[in-house]
Formats: sequence, C-alpha cells, structure tokens
Amino acid sequence: MAITSSAKKANRVAKRRRVFNLRRKATLAAATKSFKKALVAGDITRAQKLLPAAQKAIDKAEKRGVLKGNTANRKKARLAASIRRAQA
Repeated sequence: MAITSSAKKANRVAKRRRVFNLRRKATLAAATKSFKKALVAGDITRAQKLLPAAQKAIDKAEKRGVLKGNTANRKKARLAASIRRAQA
C-alpha cells in the first residue's frame, strides 16, 4: 500500500497506463490472429490486406513501449515470411 503522495500518484499513473497497454496488446493480438486465420484458410489476398494492419499494430506497440524493438522487428519479419511461404 502506497503511503507517500508521490507513491499514490505513481499507482494511479501505473493503473492508467496498464489499461492503455492492455488495450494496445489486445489490438496487436487481434490483428495478428486475423492475419494468421486468413493465411491458414488459404485466403492469401485477404492476408495481404491484413498484413499492413498487423504491422501497424506491432509498430504502435513498439512505439509505446509495450514491445521491445527487436521483438517487434522479429514479429513483423515472421509475418512477412509466412505470407511469402504461402505464396510460393
């Protein structure tokens, strides 16, 4: 339990940021999942349309500190590689 006023404020800020981080993480997961579903279903044209949205979600998560830089780059590279494999 926070005692000082600065610690109480830090708790409030942390709770607020947690909500934003969870929302951003959920958006990231939803975008990635819809892309993967389209890929598994064999709908490559739909997957190509969903790829930029997934990459955008990854970039936003990286920008706000939800993901680290290398993790974001790795995720984007794997998505792009999966669509290339599906096309071949």
